[in-house]
Amino acid sequence: MTNYWLMKTEPAMYSIDTLQRDGKTQWDGVRNYQARNNMKNMAIGDMVLFYHSITDPGVYGIARVCALAHPDTSQFDPNDEHFDPKNNPEKPMWWCVDVEFVEKLKRPVSLETLKSDPRLEGMVVRTRGSRLSVQPVSKVHFEYIRTLGNS
Repeated sequence: MTNYWLMKTEPAMYSIDTLQRDGKTQWDGVRNYQARNNMKNMAIGDMVLFYHSITDPGVYGIARVCALAHPDTSQFDPNDEHFDPKNNPEKPMWWCVDVEFVEKLKRPVSLETLKSDPRLEGMVVRTRGSRLSVQPVSKVHFEYIRTLGNS
């Protein structure tokens, strides 16, 4: 059974255009337990709303999970901004998945639209103060947002 997710990224760090160029990427650097647990629950083939945060926030594209959760190697690299000196390779704390590019939406679906459209009621991203970078999305919401972005 396919599950659906919304994954946030800062576009200056990694955008939908970068994913399109690269084809796939390791979704590393997540340092929130709930977001980590969400990634550990992902399956190959799960679909992802690719969300740009900070500047012009909204959904900009679609990705697909292409590798199951595995230890996030950035936690062990002292030269990486996501280095976590409390971790050791024998018992990693932080995990990530790999995602692959599926499509760039014809037009972004803005955060304003996500929050104001009554058909998107119940989405985590609509919750005031929600900063969770990896969150579940219903199939109905996923398909509706994809339709909005490609119409």
